[in-house]
Amino acid sequence: MSTPQPNAHLLRWATYAATATALVLVVVKVAAWLLTDSVALLSSTVDSLLDGGASLVNLLAVRQSLQPADDDHRFGHGKAEPLAGMAQAAFVAGSGVLLLVQAVGRLTSPVEVRQGAVGITVMVFAIIATLALVSFQKYVIRRTTSVAIAADSLHYTGDVLINGSVIVSILLTIYLGWSWADPLFAIGIAGFLMFNAWTIARDSFDLLMDRELPAEDRERIVALALAIPGVMNVHDLRTRSSGPQQFIQLHLTMDGQQPLIKAHAIGDQAEAAIRAAFPHAEVIIHHDPSGLVEPAAHEVFPAPSPSSPP
Repeated sequence: MSTPQPNAHLLRWATYAATATALVLVVVKVAAWLLTDSVALLSSTVDSLLDGGASLVNLLAVRQSLQPADDDHRFGHGKAEPLAGMAQAAFVAGSGVLLLVQAVGRLTSPVEVRQGAVGITVMVFAIIATLALVSFQKYVIRRTTSVAIAADSLHYTGDVLINGSVIVSILLTIYLGWSWADPLFAIGIAGFLMFNAWTIARDSFDLLMDRELPAEDRERIVALALAIPGVMNVHDLRTRSSGPQQFIQLHLTMDGQQPLIKAHAIGDQAEAAIRAAFPHAEVIIHHDPSGLVEPAAHEVFPAPSPSSPP
């Protein structure tokens, strides 16, 4: 059975906060865009609109991923998170393309920005609201390692830069008369959105394809297992993630002449040590007697010899 997610309430509140923030920002930005006719502000508005859609997808995906394992999904529902990430990547990439087309049109046919003070005020409000949301999301990510929340946080972190660039473009247009600054900044924002889309898609694809945990995590797992007295070596380590859930499988080689109950106790100690370091992981350990040759074995990590220097 999959390990229950102890911070489920944090994941839910992070999705609620992101969706609510995005909806508020969309309303105020639409009003500001109608007053200013700034294409850079329009790009920020579209970005917030898509962020709202992506956050809503996240909300549904996180709710699904937190469902416990059942008879048809024995490994849980964690794959809902990277699936949501792929949907987010598609939304963000599409918005980048649309903004690029709009900005290029404005670059060839500039339009004067009106009531710039309104646009700047709205962007300052958006930056404050977004920074508050990102701070909360970072806290949730540290507690849960959620990929869906991390992808959502990447959107909003980029929004801080986007909103700042909109302020700069409006100032340049109003005070220096650089009418090309507004669409040029919008083109830069479009490029940033498409880069974010690629980053989110790459990370989501890795999870869907069961990419191994980072090398430092794998090294830590091996070290924890080898530190247990009676473990001679570790091999066939396999790891993967599914939403907030991690899965760790490994073989331990032990003295083949010892009683099975003692070998079982050693395996339990290794499992407890690994689970203490990776509390969201399901750990499966296979016990091998020493001297057994396994053709499929790979990545063998022997315990250090007592006579070896530290």
